[in-house]
Amino acid sequence: MTGDAGEVQFRQLTTPRSAAVAGILFAVLFATSLILLRIALPEDPQAEPTWAGDDVSRISAALVIAPFAGIAFLWFIGVVRDRFGQLEDRFFSTVFLGSGLLFLASVFVSMAVAGGVLAIGRHSDIPQDMIVQFGREVMLQINNVYAVRMAGVFMISLGTIWLRTGLMPRWLAVTTYVVALTLLLVVSLSLWVTLVFPAWVLLISIYILAVRRREWRLQG
Repeated sequence: MTGDAGEVQFRQLTTPRSAAVAGILFAVLFATSLILLRIALPEDPQAEPTWAGDDVSRISAALVIAPFAGIAFLWFIGVVRDRFGQLEDRFFSTVFLGSGLLFLASVFVSMAVAGGVLAIGRHSDIPQDMIVQFGREVMLQINNVYAVRMAGVFMISLGTIWLRTGLMPRWLAVTTYVVALTLLLVVSLSLWVTLVFPAWVLLISIYILAVRRREWRLQG
């Protein structure tokens, strides 16, 4: 916009109100994608896979949902950073942002492996059990070792920021620390371990949304 004096006037960007639900959307989509994937792939690596019917549909649905979960997670990161405001510290924010992006990259690589397993398994002469076993183990290693630990670092950096700034209740910051340490120290290939992180994101997002609703009422 140009003023009378010929000077360009800019408007301050503000976080969209709809962004507050990004974490909830991520938690639902990510958990759904993980569950669909685990149901479709046999729990026993030695089990004979099937590449037709419900299993293929579940894997395909998981692969479609995962990118949207990733987009929602990026918005969740933006919402959390927006609440830092002038209190943001570059060191902790770098760890927070870097670990969040590495978590997201690990998830995308894992989903790409799942897509590759599905594509090759349906059109290859290689024994099916070998393909599924290899793909399943790679996915589990990426999700339950690398992605889960990056999620733990993400949570610890956030918990530290919240404790030092007081942006979140102390009980929520302490809970974040406990859950993060659990993810960092526990080595497990169980589905339930991977669902801990989206459950935590859901809790944080609901709290932020509730706080913002109170703020909007006061402003409106």
